[in-house]
Amino acid sequence: MKKENENWNELFETWQDEWDVTPLPEGHENRFKNKLKQKKSFKKYLIPLSIAASLLLMMTITLFNKAAPPTPNLHFASQETKQTDSIFTVIIKKELDKLNEKESPENKKIIADALQQMKVLDADYEKIILELEKNGESKPILQAMIANLQTRISFLQTVLQHIEENERKINIPDEKTM
Repeated sequence: MKKENENWNELFETWQDEWDVTPLPEGHENRFKNKLKQKKSFKKYLIPLSIAASLLLMMTITLFNKAAPPTPNLHFASQETKQTDSIFTVIIKKELDKLNEKESPENKKIIADALQQMKVLDADYEKIILELEKNGESKPILQAMIANLQTRISFLQTVLQHIEENERKINIPDEKTM
């Protein structure tokens, strides 16, 4: 123990003239304490602000995801075409509602990807409707329209099945060994 103390004493003696021993200015301690209080007060508001920002973000995402794109008005089409479009649109809306009901942290990415793919299919459908307006009701255009509607429905059903399988996997308890 004496040897360690001797080493420390030797070190202090070597640096004796190098120490900064100037007194601190008047009120230094009070200014330091005030700065510490300011940092703490900022932290007090950080958690409620982050919660509020998260809620606002979630509400915005929910608002924009729930809004279904308006279905085009088929005023130029025949009654059968309008009825077919109406039936498929109702089914698609119900499947989208089911998909939105399944939203959870585990399914968030799957649902976001599915909605992105639905936007692509919706854009294709819009092109078909424009073609229908431009060229009238021809068999290939009507087939393309129905195929797009069927594809959207089967895609949503597949995504829902995938989500349900994931939920079942999560809910299955680990196997117990004996």
